[in-house]
This record gives sequence, C-alpha cells and structure tokens, in this order.
Amino acid sequence: MNSKNKKPAAKLKAIFWDNDGVLVDTEEIFFRANQEILSASGISLSFDQFKAVSLERGESVLRLAANPGTDEFYRLRRRRDDLYADLLAREHLVIDGVREVLEALRGKYTMGIVTSSGHEHFEIIHRRSGLLPFFQFVLTMKDCPNTKPHPEPYLKAIERSGLSPEECLVVEDSPRGLASAVNAGLRCIVIPSKFTRSLDFQGAYKILNDIRELPSALG
Repeated sequence: MNSKNKKPAAKLKAIFWDNDGVLVDTEEIFFRANQEILSASGISLSFDQFKAVSLERGESVLRLAANPGTDEFYRLRRRRDDLYADLLAREHLVIDGVREVLEALRGKYTMGIVTSSGHEHFEIIHRRSGLLPFFQFVLTMKDCPNTKPHPEPYLKAIERSGLSPEECLVVEDSPRGLASAVNAGLRCIVIPSKFTRSLDFQGAYKILNDIRELPSALG
C-alpha cells in the first residue's frame, strides 16, 4: 500500500490498568491464602500450579479440592476470601515506581483500573494506597460477570471511556489479562511481575521490565 494512503495512527487518549501485579503486589498474598486453605483440606499447592491455574487460565485453584458450584467449593472460597482480606489489611502493597509513573501521566490520559478482583478486596487494598485519585473510573468483578480472560472487562472499559479501541491501551502482567485485552481489540503493554516473568506473552504490543519504563514506551 502507498504510504500516502495509510490511515494515521489514532492518538492515545486512555490507559486501562490491571490492579494486582501491576499497581499493587498482591499475588503472593493471594497464593498464600489459597495455599493455607487447601493445606487444611490435605492438598499441597505449589506455586507452579498456582501460576498455571490462576495466573494463566484465570481459574480458581480451589477446584483442586472441590468442584466449582458445590457447597464445599463456596465454603472454601469464603474461608479463603476472609483469610486473604485479613492478610491484605496488614501489608504495604503499592509496587515501587507506580506512584511516580501515575504522577507523570496524570492529566495526559483518561485512566481506569480494570480488575477481576472482588470489590471488597479491592476496597481493602486501596484503603491506604492513595492511588485512586489518579483514576477516572474503576471496574471490578461486581461490574463484569465475565472475568478475565473474557474480553468483557475491557469492552466495558472502552464503553466507559467513550473512546475507540484505537485510542486506548492496556497495562497488564498476566497471560489472562493480555488475552482479555487483545480479544477486546486493544493494544496491551505487559510488565511481567516476579511471578509471571516466565509465562508466554505472545500478542503483547510491548513487554517492559519495569513500570518506570512506561512513560517513555508511550512516547
């Protein structure tokens, strides 16, 4: 095609951020909560299992102990959620570099958090984070019945922003988040966490080593 006839790239106007593993360091805490609950049921959960089931496929590791939809599964999930909430309330969670990057991007883009976390846990995480004023909107599990890797969370983010997919970009750290973004027609920059670094991110727009690289990567 003649370069003169190429449509110019749309200007980036919005950034949609994953929460866990991108803004806040919660994945190890979530692993510990699941590990403790499964251990009480006589099941030893390795981190490789957790990565494959939870971070790659977006499924619950509690299925190792009970079938989803059963009373036993819901009982285990309630115990896990209570333990996870207790652990979250004790920790400093904001990832190094996040606050200064958000400061650098403030006012330049519409920004939203798009997470498959439950709303209760999200509120506990951000009770002391000080990050929410940087964002124009938040979407949690209560807003999207279909969680990542389903595209619904990011399709709703596009709708909330009022922009076209070409004007939006996603920041993620996991294959399930990447799949959700790509299937919604969005470019996705991946910043692997220490827990997802070894996973496959084929289809990512860019892969960065540290969140501090993001402003220059956007430029």
